This record gives sequence, C-alpha cells and structure tokens, in this order.
Amino acid sequence: MFTRVVELRAKSGKAKELSTTIYDKVLPILRGQSGFVDEIVLVSDTEADHLLALSFWNRQQDAERYSEEGYPKVNELIAHLVEASPTVKTFNVDASTTHKIAAGKAA
Repeated sequence: MFTRVVELRAKSGKAKELSTTIYDKVLPILRGQSGFVDEIVLVSDTEADHLLALSFWNRQQDAERYSEEGYPKVNELIAHLVEASPTVKTFNVDASTTHKIAAGKAA
C-alpha cells in the first residue's frame, strides 16, 4: 500500500470550508480513481488553518496516475481556499491496523 500526504495551509478562517470541499468535491474524484483505498483529513489542533490529507492507494503506480490525471483538477477546486500550493510527500505504508497491512506486503 502507498500513501500521498498533502500538506495544506488554508487561508485564514477557511479551514472548515477547505475540509468540506475535500469531502464533498475531492473525495468523489478520488473514489473514481483506480487503486484508491481511503482518504483521511486531519486538522491541526494548534494551527487551525493547517491540514493534512492522507490518501491511501493499492500501489504506487495508482497514486502516480492520480497525481498526473486527477490531482490538477483537485488543485483547481481548492486553489481559492489555500495560501499556497499544497506540499505533497509520498510514503510506502509499513503497517496499518485499519487496513491490516504488514510490512512488505501489498494490499
């Protein structure tokens, strides 16, 4: 399993709207992508305008395809709500109790 961690800085006072937009508009795009597994959105408890969006993918290739084909549309949907372009980092999922993943095994 593979994950994309997207760090977002919402414009002042726009964190809730950004989170809602991710749920209402971005999640349907993600669900339509091959290999998409799950999305988790975290809002900082100390910095109200700081969010992390974690998307989980069956394979790295699935996430890369989304990054090229779907992510530009997502950026358009959220551009008016963020201070700057989101930062994207990628990781291999080593373990997960939710998805019952063991290190070195693909889901």
